[in-house]
Amino acid sequence: MSFKRISISDAEQLLRQPSTQLADIRDEQSYQLGHIKGASHLDNHNLQQFIEDADPDAPLIIYCYHGNSSQSAAQFFVEKDFTEVYSMDGGFEEWRQHYPHQSGE
Repeated sequence: MSFKRISISDAEQLLRQPSTQLADIRDEQSYQLGHIKGASHLDNHNLQQFIEDADPDAPLIIYCYHGNSSQSAAQFFVEKDFTEVYSMDGGFEEWRQHYPHQSGE
């Protein structure tokens, strides 16, 4: 099984479902400066806890700066038996341009 790539607009639609999980894999400072509302910040310190707490059968959208690093992260979650994993094309930078009102702290 593999992850799927998702556009900014499709991600915004999917995030309207309460079960959708959202993970930000950018660095801590970038996350603090702004992120998509409802996103969990993931790094090496809290990754294992996130895996234990997350629902592996609920949709999981992963984003980074521009949509490149999130692809390898998405594959990682597929290998951890998450069933519906998405890498958001364009990343936070593109999201912020399209949905500035949803890019708060």
